[in-house]
Amino acid sequence: MTPALDDPGTRDALAAHRAGALRWLGGGVIGVVLAVLVGVAASTVVRSGGDRVGGAGLVLLVLLLGGLAGVVAGVGALLRTRRWAAALAVTPWSTGRLRSAGPALLLVEPDDADPLADPLRLQLLSTAIWRTRAVSALQDAEVRYAPAGAGQWVLTADATGTLLGARDAARRARRRAG
Repeated sequence: MTPALDDPGTRDALAAHRAGALRWLGGGVIGVVLAVLVGVAASTVVRSGGDRVGGAGLVLLVLLLGGLAGVVAGVGALLRTRRWAAALAVTPWSTGRLRSAGPALLLVEPDDADPLADPLRLQLLSTAIWRTRAVSALQDAEVRYAPAGAGQWVLTADATGTLLGARDAARRARRRAG
């Protein structure tokens, strides 16, 4: 079987995911650099005998915390992209029907499974409203999915141009119960 990464649509979606991660990382770095520049400028004004710059501390704090959050999000997304690329390079896509069981809970019924078998129960990694709405629009659509590590999955559908990360919902439920 052909690895999922050999599909041009998969490569494009993975490249788009990587570009988004780099945007988060770049935005975070810019925020941190701006925080440092605001701090240096405010302290220079005060040292040269000027009045304190009102709100500079709050601006510095917002820029610093926002920048750090962007860096963390960007690095996390880059690591996820790398993990997905490694998994998709050796694993073929499987197909199935998507059944939504809630805003972030998905049921995937494999095409080649026993009709009496339980569907694959997944939970989206991202619960952003736009992403859950996009997945809800895929109700009853044919999706492609592949394992991306222990209890981790990557999903996509034709014409979406994006990859969705999910984890095994049954595993998460067992962890909470135990």
